[in-house]
Amino acid sequence: MVTIRAIAERCGCSPATVSKALNGAPDVGHEMVRRIRAAAAEMGYIPNAAARTLKTARTYSFGVLFKEASQAGLAHEFFSLMLNGFKRRAEELGYDISFISSRLGEQELTYTGHVRYRHYDGVAVITAIYEQPQVRELIESGIPTVTVDDEFHGCGCVLSDNVQGVRDLVEYVYGMGHRRIAFIHGENTAVTRIRVASFYRTCADLGLQVPEEYVQPAVFHDPPSSGEATRRLMALRSRPTCILYPDDISYLGGLKVLEEMGLAVPEDVSAAGYDGIFLSQLLRPRLTTMRQDADLMGVRAAEELARAVSEGKAYLPARVVIPGELLPGQTVKRLA
Repeated sequence: MVTIRAIAERCGCSPATVSKALNGAPDVGHEMVRRIRAAAAEMGYIPNAAARTLKTARTYSFGVLFKEASQAGLAHEFFSLMLNGFKRRAEELGYDISFISSRLGEQELTYTGHVRYRHYDGVAVITAIYEQPQVRELIESGIPTVTVDDEFHGCGCVLSDNVQGVRDLVEYVYGMGHRRIAFIHGENTAVTRIRVASFYRTCADLGLQVPEEYVQPAVFHDPPSSGEATRRLMALRSRPTCILYPDDISYLGGLKVLEEMGLAVPEDVSAAGYDGIFLSQLLRPRLTTMRQDADLMGVRAAEELARAVSEGKAYLPARVVIPGELLPGQTVKRLA
């Protein structure tokens, strides 16, 4: 095994200088740092994780809370893309990642207990039911934490720009001539509340009156519930000409119901999704949707968490907002 002493002998310096150079200490000259790191790479040096932990009191590991309500897990494309971005960037920054659980073998633990048992340096809440006491306990534990799509005092957060995303989608549909626009939303979460408010505000700015029955509840990533909401909308005396769905997968539930009713998209009714997952662009007709940059959200979450860990008590939480991109597909018909 290559040691720090061997690198020091190669570079003609002390082991202490090598250690400082490899750990980013500011008191080693740029040229010496370059030489030491080049020698370490050439010699195949791998840091001793146990020794580094003892020296720095850090494990260089992040815990990830990944508990989404639909129970789709890693099959949920939006969150899996986000997780992939987080993992890739965390590893580039020198951190390992692993999942936080409420069990350790046969023993039940709180999320906070698991994090403290594993000595994670920080926690990323990629997705969770934030109202759960265990989740709130973790966020309020004082452990460096970054949340996604929800904000909490003392934590950094990464947010998709849901306000502008819904506005862009409604304005696009309006520009295609639609005036009877319905909105199916997910369960009562911070994301849902923001999207619903943006929908009403945008419609008001456009001079549109929104009948109460045009805004229907459903569940994110759950085609059957969006299908039932679609059935309720299409039973109205004054049907909407366009339906906005909470996510691209939920649109499939609405599409199934419309087909059962003998209706075609977009000839009889227009539709749009949200998320912009890969599947949405394979559908025919291609789905009009708002693409969320899930990969970038994961990357920025990793960067914000690494900053929270490295800055410690001097850390000032940031609110990072990631814009989306409208993908005009073929499911919104232009009306005269």
